[in-house]
Amino acid sequence: MKIKRIDHVGIVVDDLEAVRSFFLELGLEMLGEGEVEGEWVDRVVGLDDMKVTAAMLKTPDGETHVELVKFHRPVDEEGVRGLPANAPGIRHVAFAVEGIEDVVKKLEENGTKRCGEIVNYQDVYKLCYVRGPEGILLELAEKIG
Repeated sequence: MKIKRIDHVGIVVDDLEAVRSFFLELGLEMLGEGEVEGEWVDRVVGLDDMKVTAAMLKTPDGETHVELVKFHRPVDEEGVRGLPANAPGIRHVAFAVEGIEDVVKKLEENGTKRCGEIVNYQDVYKLCYVRGPEGILLELAEKIG
């Protein structure tokens, strides 16, 4: 047995349109969107009577995919919860970017909140955390040199 690669990262969202727009603004590209339901997906995920709309996006190089999933049923009664960066579990997705200052400025112009500063880490990376719609936490990383 061996793992080949990460196929995609799935993010459950409430407002699919807003989150999709956020990732498209970041520079991801749409691969497709559609509804999924039926016994087969109930069995895969372990939920009953499931119905979702899923949008699949990719990075410009085609190597990384992000799946945005809007559950129509069953519904999570607690709703969106923007957990802090130090909460246990998968907490953020990191993207390699070019021109981090311009990327952050563009995202902020569209309502994205910066969590901290753009920081030079040992002259290897410029790093910054931003929080998008529904509390989605991204790390942006620009390799220096």
